[in-house]
Amino acid sequence: MNVKAFKTELFFWLHLLVTLLAWVAPFLFSWQWSIPVYAAVMVQFAVFGRCLVNKHHDLTEDDYSTFYSHLFEKMGFEPNRRRLKFYVRNVYYPVLATVSVVWQEVLEIQPLLF
Repeated sequence: MNVKAFKTELFFWLHLLVTLLAWVAPFLFSWQWSIPVYAAVMVQFAVFGRCLVNKHHDLTEDDYSTFYSHLFEKMGFEPNRRRLKFYVRNVYYPVLATVSVVWQEVLEIQPLLF
């Protein structure tokens, strides 16, 4: 494996890890840590119009493609890319932030890690 292929593969797996952590963060980390991270991701989308990590594993965002659509397509699904991109960019992170606050403040369940 050459250096470029290794780098591409490494960034893909790091991106997947970060994505999975975002899904479980409301249960693992304090909402006071999670919400600023979710906000930073949304600011990235607003300012740059794309995920900055995608370019490091050769994923373009042509035709409404996202990391999520790439993952679903690798699993054999054909998502509506436009809807998925809208959901990921506009709905997903605010919902996760809300889940964090409700889980920890309203339901008074402490995060598992910190």
